[in-house]
Amino acid sequence: MVEWRKSSYSATGQDCVEVGRGVGIRDSKAPAAHVPVEPAAWAAFLRFVSSRGPAA
Repeated sequence: MVEWRKSSYSATGQDCVEVGRGVGIRDSKAPAAHVPVEPAAWAAFLRFVSSRGPAA
């Protein structure tokens, strides 16, 4: 069983992107489908986003 986590930026907890560790990402409105993401690609994405700083 995969534990899906919602974005902390999702104010209502609905209509957001969810991340499943080692599995991928999915839209909370369509939880039956997900996009697989390799761990190395996810780590690269997080490094890129973290290097940009907070959103304006």
